[in-house]
Amino acid sequence: MQQALQHMRVIDLTQVLAGPYCTMVLGDLGADVIKVEKYPNGDDSRIMGPYFEEESYSYMMANRNKRGIRLNIKEEAGREILYDLVRSADVFIENYRPGVTKKLGIDYETLRELNPGLIYCSISGYGQTGPYSHKGGYDIMAQGLSGLMSMTGEKNGRPVKNGIAIHDIAAGVTAIYSIMAAYIHKMTTGEGQHIDLSLVDSGLAWTVWESAAYFGAGEVSKANGSAHRVTAPYQGFSTKNGNILVGAGNQKLWEKFCKEVIGREELIDDPRFLTNSERTANLPELEKIIESVLVQQDSQYWLEKLDAAGVPSSPIYQYDEALNDPHIRSRDMVIEYEHPLAGTIQSLGFPAKFSQTPGQIKRPAPLLGQHTREVLQELQYSEETIRQLEENKVI
Repeated sequence: MQQALQHMRVIDLTQVLAGPYCTMVLGDLGADVIKVEKYPNGDDSRIMGPYFEEESYSYMMANRNKRGIRLNIKEEAGREILYDLVRSADVFIENYRPGVTKKLGIDYETLRELNPGLIYCSISGYGQTGPYSHKGGYDIMAQGLSGLMSMTGEKNGRPVKNGIAIHDIAAGVTAIYSIMAAYIHKMTTGEGQHIDLSLVDSGLAWTVWESAAYFGAGEVSKANGSAHRVTAPYQGFSTKNGNILVGAGNQKLWEKFCKEVIGREELIDDPRFLTNSERTANLPELEKIIESVLVQQDSQYWLEKLDAAGVPSSPIYQYDEALNDPHIRSRDMVIEYEHPLAGTIQSLGFPAKFSQTPGQIKRPAPLLGQHTREVLQELQYSEETIRQLEENKVI
């Protein structure tokens, strides 16, 4: 089956999550991704549990559809192998701290001499420039610096980390669309380029409504639980046996909610709740009134009434419930494939459903150094040379 990126070759020198997520998606879409892991221990995520047959499930989740080699690029012979790979590549992606690639001899200026059409993507905590560029940065630091933690959690509570590594994933997604834009440019001009992106910038770019509030009115967004800053009722509420989400996000839905769901039609003409602005201004009182009704019945009762009225709603799932929801399963967001050590494993599916060039699982995450010999043979290295490289601990 044809895939959209089947003619793209990617050399991946990233580890943990942001870079590997990017290259996993490129691999899902057909790119030949060669993951170059450091010698001797490989990607740092290999030490993150849980483990299955001594393989890290965390590593396996972000590294499918890649071939893996283990390479000591601190040795000249290792760098020469990397240079050979670069000559055949479209994309090179790395997530070293700024300055390290120059010391290793694998910076953009060096590699573009070997391949002028190379798309070179750097992912770092703070970017290649600026006063913080020299600092190491993890997802949680980016959440703090971007202001995200200050607006996550309950009102008047301590700052709370987002439940997922959101800046890592934001950086991975930013890298995907940036590489694709550069690839289109390369297809029309033959030119490569350097892409410099950071965890901080990538997540900050997603704060669209919050920037509108600040630039437009000088408002600083704060933590507000599940409630929305400018729309009400648009949040979670307690029921008799759990919690649900209600999204009466416009006047029509608000009136349907009052009439057809909670049976409190008088709220429509209540001066405190006449418009969305007034409902938002008087949200604490509105929450108490709504919740006093919702706690009288179970969640499923209210979800069925909300659906019947056409008011957007949802259960608030635990993660295991989400993965086993019939809709999630029907969309193939949980898939199975074979791993040489772990056997049949489960993974997340492909979020985009292409009619002509769908994502595919062509190979599981590589074992450490699994494809080193195969890749070197493709580069025309002799068996004797490969044996010497192994003896010298280059591969």
